[in-house]
Amino acid sequence: MATVADAPHSFSNPDSHPLSGTLPTRQELDDAFAPLILSASGWRKVFAVSGNEEDASPEIGLANRVLAAHMANAFADYLGTLNIQKSLLLGRDTRPTGEAIADIMCRVFLARGISVRLIGVCAAPEIMAYAREHGAFAYISASHNPIAHNGVKFGLSDGGVLAGGETAKLITSFRSSIASVDAAKKAQRLVAACPSESLARTVEGRESEKKKSLASYQAFSREVISGESDTLRRDAFFREIGEATDRLSRSGTPISVLADFNGSARAASIDREFFASCGVSLSVMNGIPGRIAHRIVPEGDSLSFCAREIERLRSEGTDAAERNTALGYVPDCDGDRGNIVCWNEKTRCAETLEAQEVCALSVIAELAHIAYLGAISCTPGLDASPPVAIAINDPTSLRIEEIARAFGARVARAEVGEANVVNLARRLRSEGAIVRILGEGSNGGNITHPAAVRDPLNTVFALLKLLIIRDSGDKKGLFHIWCALSGQEAKYREDFTLTDIRTTLPSYVTTSVYDKDAMLAIKTGDHAVLKRKFLAVFLREWAKRKDELLADYGFASWLAISNNGTEETRGIKDFSQSGKGGLKVQFLDRSGAECAYIWMRGSGTEPVFRILADARGKDPSAERMLLSWLTRMVLEADVEI
Repeated sequence: MATVADAPHSFSNPDSHPLSGTLPTRQELDDAFAPLILSASGWRKVFAVSGNEEDASPEIGLANRVLAAHMANAFADYLGTLNIQKSLLLGRDTRPTGEAIADIMCRVFLARGISVRLIGVCAAPEIMAYAREHGAFAYISASHNPIAHNGVKFGLSDGGVLAGGETAKLITSFRSSIASVDAAKKAQRLVAACPSESLARTVEGRESEKKKSLASYQAFSREVISGESDTLRRDAFFREIGEATDRLSRSGTPISVLADFNGSARAASIDREFFASCGVSLSVMNGIPGRIAHRIVPEGDSLSFCAREIERLRSEGTDAAERNTALGYVPDCDGDRGNIVCWNEKTRCAETLEAQEVCALSVIAELAHIAYLGAISCTPGLDASPPVAIAINDPTSLRIEEIARAFGARVARAEVGEANVVNLARRLRSEGAIVRILGEGSNGGNITHPAAVRDPLNTVFALLKLLIIRDSGDKKGLFHIWCALSGQEAKYREDFTLTDIRTTLPSYVTTSVYDKDAMLAIKTGDHAVLKRKFLAVFLREWAKRKDELLADYGFASWLAISNNGTEETRGIKDFSQSGKGGLKVQFLDRSGAECAYIWMRGSGTEPVFRILADARGKDPSAERMLLSWLTRMVLEADVEI
């Protein structure tokens, strides 16, 4: 498989012209544009010239070079409408096609008079942290998609991707530009107009910018993980962490973590140094950037390699740290998501955690942490003081509501999409709520304020804080706080493990978004029309099955909910109201409490229609029944249109 080192570095020749000679035809441009997915979460398609999504070749072809030029030009136009300094950061993940796209985009930005700080390979949270010191960023990545895919994410100095409304402006500009009669010639002129001296200086400064990026990210991560904006309090937090990890090491049970970087951009980021600075031992596998060893998406089988290595370290480790490896994480290619594998002391096996479980554990950790710091006061049965909220996406499991109730926190839901959740959290803060944690339970990982993007460091440290910050004198540790507030004091013991913490989670069974049954192929392009037809099918089915559903599963009634952007509308009567957003049918028990739901939405980043079910309890039969039922109803609605 190709590596970063194998890719041709056209940056090394500033006088070269990657769009010289014969240009692609209009038809070739249209064919290259057709599969491109444009959303707030990122623009992406297969960029490898072969069109094979598993092709590890670095060559992108002329038509895709033209697309990349117009992407950069559209963002340059957008920046021109803003009253900000005309400079930006340009980075990429480790996909083989990244360098060719970066080369084109860098030249266009420079031709447009924008100063470029070239970082090269960097994790998405890294460039977004560094962007807080600068005006904007463009990050070349296709996140978790297969290796031949690529694309770009755009953002400003708030540390996250552009909001949906701003991205819509950018998409409109890009569509218009690439559809013009002279699109190829315009791209050629833009690339040719890049001053070779400026390009040479930009490339020469790449190593220096990378060092600055790492330093900025390290400092920002300390603020995020500690929850402290004050430098002295932040330093005190990490001294406490260091002292606690030292005590655990001296007791013979050091805190140890395994990272399966899978050749991702995280392999070129701060992880090794950061864990070491906290007294946490880190073992690494597949740690060379670009050496992608297995499927990129960190779900299912992709986590099995990390699990097997944890088991090997536990039995064959060369020191106490390796033999006490408690958990592992596996990022996607841009390094903004790290799903978790943990050691189970009872089964003596390493187990992969579902994305929903990781989210729930992270929420417990961060709410308990702000209670531990004294930032909020929590009394069972009462709202927290000051007000606390959690921003989450609509297919996150209902177990989050149960966790939130223990802390007296409010749950607010947004449509799928990181930008939607981040903007909802910002709105909640403007209304006076503390929003420490947010994210997408269905997709894995979490966002910890003041970060505005998922970050595996923050996810892993949420779990580590549960393990490390223990009872001290009269002060309860994080796990003890959670047990007390959730009415599970009897489950607390001083020598607890992550397995013990997992047993205290509210019990729900939720469809994984990467379950093969969670993705449908439908013919209807207008999802509002599909959902209107689905309503008729659902009403007929409910009338026929409601007695059975009450007797077998306790579903006494239902409530329809739509999520569009940051807006949630409960009790909708017209399912088409949700449009391309999320549609949820939530089932209530006899007491009126939510106990399950079915959910649907067309993906904004992949050509699939996603469905999901969530049901209270440990028995998977309710979730399987709901998912099967939902599948039949959606496909029937699709056929009848």
